[in-house]
Amino acid sequence: MNRPVQDRPPHGGLHARLVVERPAFRLDVELEVAAGEVVALLGPNGAGKTTVLRALAGLTGLTGGSITLDGRPLHTLPTEHRRIGMVFQDYLLFPHLSALDNVAFGPRSDGASKAEARRTAGELLERVGLAEYAAVRPGRLSGGQAQRVALARALAVRPRLLLLDEPLAALDAHTRLEIRAQLRRHLADFDGATVLVTHDPLEAMVLADRLIVVEHGSVVQQGTSAEVARRPRTDYVARLVGLNLHRGHGDGAHVKVGELLLSASDHVEGPAFVAFAPAAVALYRSRPDGSPRNLWRARIDGIERHGDNVRVHLDGPITASADVTPAAVADLDLSPGQEIWAAVKATETHAYPA
Repeated sequence: MNRPVQDRPPHGGLHARLVVERPAFRLDVELEVAAGEVVALLGPNGAGKTTVLRALAGLTGLTGGSITLDGRPLHTLPTEHRRIGMVFQDYLLFPHLSALDNVAFGPRSDGASKAEARRTAGELLERVGLAEYAAVRPGRLSGGQAQRVALARALAVRPRLLLLDEPLAALDAHTRLEIRAQLRRHLADFDGATVLVTHDPLEAMVLADRLIVVEHGSVVQQGTSAEVARRPRTDYVARLVGLNLHRGHGDGAHVKVGELLLSASDHVEGPAFVAFAPAAVALYRSRPDGSPRNLWRARIDGIERHGDNVRVHLDGPITASADVTPAAVADLDLSPGQEIWAAVKATETHAYPA
């Protein structure tokens, strides 16, 4: 459904610097998304993720910066003239129109004849597996079906930029799994740039080629999911990928965090991050002997179920989380407020420049 390659401008993809200033908030984010690439925006609530999408769509005005799509300025155009498709979190389908007419709305608004728009809509509904629901109105569609109609409607305008705002958030867990797999296939077939906003790290890692993490209106980290997970640079990112993270000062194979000296598997000099997985933290009632390890005295701040294991929150010279088995909790007779020894092997402690 996209226009032929020879008709496209020579410089593909999205290049944007978005500055949006409000009384209590400032967004200043740079984005580059290649044609055919899917980039996921992650960040805590209030970080500015949805503001990025709205600015790209023209729904929120820029205080400064610019937007270029396929080599052409986008920020000077009103929303209706931008080559974008958008899927909102709640889909926002027209309740009085059938699925077919919802999808045909964009082409009709672009000047296509009724027959041409309905033909385009029919092809897209077939592509997303909903050809038999063409005459059905949104109120009679399931959440997963409505999501696919919304995606088809976004693609019907032959966009060069696709914006997805929490596209799976309204679905139950079982439906989300199925629709996520389908959405991944549809995004793989789309040769424009895609920006996906999500709070779900698994969703981002499954759907996106690259992650951009936004906090307090700024980009704090970006890279592939493996790069971000391996070297988180903020507490939010560390929690997102399930790691304990601390900032300290490196001196070769050691990083000093406060008064605690941690041995690491990596050599780093100067300001450094040190990270280790909760599963790498071992707990002991008394000081352990044996192989060299990072060891400190801690107090149990809380205990909670975490998947098949139990997560123990530790306070002390550093704060940390430890994942242990329910059997270990029983054997050690762990309880909040208890003093405990915590240990992490140097081989499972990773350091990198801050």
